[in-house]
Amino acid sequence: MQFYRPFSAPKALTFDLDDTLYDNRPVIRRAEQSMHDWLAVNHPRLKGMGVADWQQLKMRLAKADPLLRHNVTQWRFELLKTGFMQLGYSLSAAEQAAGEGVAVVLEVRNQVDVPAETHRVLALLKQQLPLVAITNGNVDAEKIGLAQYFDGVLMAGRDGLAKPEPDLFACAAVDLGIAPADILHVGDHLVTDVGGAKQNGFKACWLNDQQRVLSCEPRAKWLPDVEISQLSQLLALVND
Repeated sequence: MQFYRPFSAPKALTFDLDDTLYDNRPVIRRAEQSMHDWLAVNHPRLKGMGVADWQQLKMRLAKADPLLRHNVTQWRFELLKTGFMQLGYSLSAAEQAAGEGVAVVLEVRNQVDVPAETHRVLALLKQQLPLVAITNGNVDAEKIGLAQYFDGVLMAGRDGLAKPEPDLFACAAVDLGIAPADILHVGDHLVTDVGGAKQNGFKACWLNDQQRVLSCEPRAKWLPDVEISQLSQLLALVND
């Protein structure tokens, strides 16, 4: 554990979900593969579009409509719909197929292996102070067994613009009824989590369980208040 500025115990915690409370990388790989497998079986007319083609289309859509980056489910729907229409599907057929594709991806997206240690730590923290989840992703906290620990779950797109924009942080502070300076946000990402927290008046805890070097992160413009390498170290912080 490393402190970067004077620290006092928070009155509430907010948490990032993906890659903070569980490893989300294999989940996303499986979800992406599920989409391509589904397309190959159900829409073979799209077999000419490879992974790179879909990725290029995804980036073009985000460039045309930057707000899509703030709602990953809608982004995927628009990606599939556009891909279908480019290959001759009518608008209604493309929208129906896109909806089916999104459902396939979301089913796999919510098959998350949450570590037992995460459950243990969150259960103990919940006994001591309020917890709120703030996610840029589209995982269903209820389906993966984490909703039970949170007083609320705020999701980009549904509840506002994605971190580091102020929307979700502001909503969390209002919902908690606690001043931002008394809330500690915990996350793995130095820009969306640490930067977002600090820009919006929260304390920031950087979960660095991948042994990254802070000085080697070129996009990081804000120091966290504290850096931890294990989630369980939060137990000491709230009792400071």
